[in-house]
Amino acid sequence: MDNMTLPHDLELSRITSDKLAALKTILKEMNSAVVAYSGGVDSAFLLKAAVDELGDRVLAVTADSKTIPRAELEAATRLARLLGARHLIVNTNELSDPQFAANQPDRCYHCKKALFATLTKIARDKQIDYVIEGSNLSDLSDYRPGMKAVDQFRVRSPLKEAGLTKDEIRFLSREAGLPTWDKPAAPCLSSRIPYGSKITEERLRRIEAAEAFLHELGFRVLRVRDHGPVARIEVPKADLPRMLTDDLSQRVGEKLRELGFQYVTVDLSGFRSGSLNEALVRKPDGQE
Repeated sequence: MDNMTLPHDLELSRITSDKLAALKTILKEMNSAVVAYSGGVDSAFLLKAAVDELGDRVLAVTADSKTIPRAELEAATRLARLLGARHLIVNTNELSDPQFAANQPDRCYHCKKALFATLTKIARDKQIDYVIEGSNLSDLSDYRPGMKAVDQFRVRSPLKEAGLTKDEIRFLSREAGLPTWDKPAAPCLSSRIPYGSKITEERLRRIEAAEAFLHELGFRVLRVRDHGPVARIEVPKADLPRMLTDDLSQRVGEKLRELGFQYVTVDLSGFRSGSLNEALVRKPDGQE
């Protein structure tokens, strides 16, 4: 959603009324919950809804990982405080897991498996009834190996259970006054590295620095894909003319080469969320 506008507000208002009521009922019946909270659109809305229904019987837990930009962690912390939520930050170290670092197509499963194992233990130790996370109905159309871990640990997905789509969550977030309503998707930095190419802390840091630099230049929606010596920049097609101006392209090239890339390219197809999945060959059943 590059321009962050929502289609058919009146229609969304009609549709979401019943779904919001269903979400409230689902959460209220849980009694208490640990929320897997990243600070993104979905988890932020889920946290607010949970706090509204359950108050201090909700605990937001955020993973502090080398795969998460510092700016994202800081923003999640500020928002949790704004919502009045109890908030716990736990350190995770995915890079110590060879299966994660190897960066095969099931990489997200290994990350989520470790996360939900941690959250399940926290819930058990604190006598909290459920662990919940922010997947929604729109996620069913995407390749998400992490959902296997959701099922494995019996984590619940109240937004999906209530039938809410991404557009509807953005609409309800805006209605609720959440600053995340139009926030671009911000998957972990590992998603910028092609499958089969090893994830290292050095690569994650240069991706983070490169994207932070482009954000400072005013590009809101972007990815810097790390193809070893090559940085492939994705921005929405509407932003391509600005990116390709002589002065700006020179500044970007110089900065990214300073960060360790040998070559800097701009993808003329524009920004596509999950574009590295384009290289995957799907089997008929949708599994890799």
